[in-house]
Amino acid sequence: MINTNNKFPRMPVLIVDDEEQFLYSMSIELRGAGITNIVTCSCGADTRNYLEKCEFSVIILDINLPDMRGTELLDVIIEKCPETPVIMITAVNHTDTAVECMKKGASDYLVKPFDVEKMLTSIKNSIAQRELTGENEALKQYLLGNELKYPEAFSEIVTKNKKMHSLLQYVEAISATPFPVLITGETGSGKELFSRAIHKLSGRKGQNITVNVAGVDENTFYDTLFGHVKGAFTGADRPRSGLIEKAEGGTLFLDEIGDLSQSSQIKLLRVIQNRDYMPLGADIPKIADVRIIVATNKSIDELKSSDYFRSDLFHRLRTHHIAVPPLRYRLDDIPLLVEFFTEEASTILKKNKPLIPVELYDILKSYGFPGNVRELRSMIFDAVAVNNTKYLSLNIFRDYLGLEKEEIPKEISLKNEKLLMFDSALPTIREAVNMLIDEALFRTKGNQSEASKILGITPQALSRRLKFRKKEAKT
Repeated sequence: MINTNNKFPRMPVLIVDDEEQFLYSMSIELRGAGITNIVTCSCGADTRNYLEKCEFSVIILDINLPDMRGTELLDVIIEKCPETPVIMITAVNHTDTAVECMKKGASDYLVKPFDVEKMLTSIKNSIAQRELTGENEALKQYLLGNELKYPEAFSEIVTKNKKMHSLLQYVEAISATPFPVLITGETGSGKELFSRAIHKLSGRKGQNITVNVAGVDENTFYDTLFGHVKGAFTGADRPRSGLIEKAEGGTLFLDEIGDLSQSSQIKLLRVIQNRDYMPLGADIPKIADVRIIVATNKSIDELKSSDYFRSDLFHRLRTHHIAVPPLRYRLDDIPLLVEFFTEEASTILKKNKPLIPVELYDILKSYGFPGNVRELRSMIFDAVAVNNTKYLSLNIFRDYLGLEKEEIPKEISLKNEKLLMFDSALPTIREAVNMLIDEALFRTKGNQSEASKILGITPQALSRRLKFRKKEAKT
């Protein structure tokens, strides 16, 4: 029977065995482990019919069936559904049969009565293998085309940048899977917008719950995520549902995961591995029917090499990884974003939308934007709020960037002009380098990290140049 209310995995698990009691007990064990999308079948003929109608995450197949040998049916499955893992089961331990099945393409071979934990591990690994195979194929199809299938899901992400477009295609390819997603990116780059887009595309009917875990201590984290039962501690006079329960059937977005305490990391790892959790004071675990998305402003390399962040949790979380680029790497989006935020600010503030001077785009493109898209939005809202003219005034942007009117060279405000202008005397290479460094530091208000990004060199290289210049000035 097919249970239409099942939720995990996305494609059902098929169990083929002629013993009704075994089918029943297997179904109970799988549901207890959070595997609820199950189809059972007792003969080879019915299995063939299912293979014509449905795709499966994994097939658990008995060697002995009433109408045909399991090894014969294995040949049919391998031919029709080569990407579907097959776990063979038998009541008799015959080495020759096991070797034959593995040679044919079975992913595992278990002998009844088998260890429940070993059986569940084999099935979960097979489900993960099947999901990733399907995702790789879907991703390949997405990347071969240029169009998004569901552009409305990305209405909050304003972009025409090619790298961003590729990320949106990737999001469409992975959105329906149950596996965790790790989103990395600088503060203000739009990580939560990607999380919301994934939830919209996932088809999950539950809520999209967001929690910032930075600075949350162990006890607060446990109670916030898992909840507690009545009497769990002094003052717990009523039960409390945790955020995992509130997000049931939906998505749980954990922001700033890089700052999560190590003890809380262990608890989160259990939820991901076992798909269950234990409310504080409870004796019976609950199924965690939730898609977990995490985000951090640390880079993937920082997270991976950190002694603080558990490597086993890191590898579980990064099944899918989205690296959101900073605004300075997508400068072609600035005109689009300025237009969007000006429209948004005018609507919210109930003001007439001002026209945007072309010069503004070039002024903004010269800035490093350490606060990324969020910083640009704040700048636009501030400018619209105080603007009383037909055109959006440039003065507030100049003030914000620490630029005087006369300090904005003509060549910056004109398109298709040279970036550098000289009079009759050319500077030496050393003088030109020093001038570039001074200008970059001026534009970033002395922030060497941001200045190095503008100059296209590492912070260490910039630091060495400044030290050498200081040493040279003393001699």
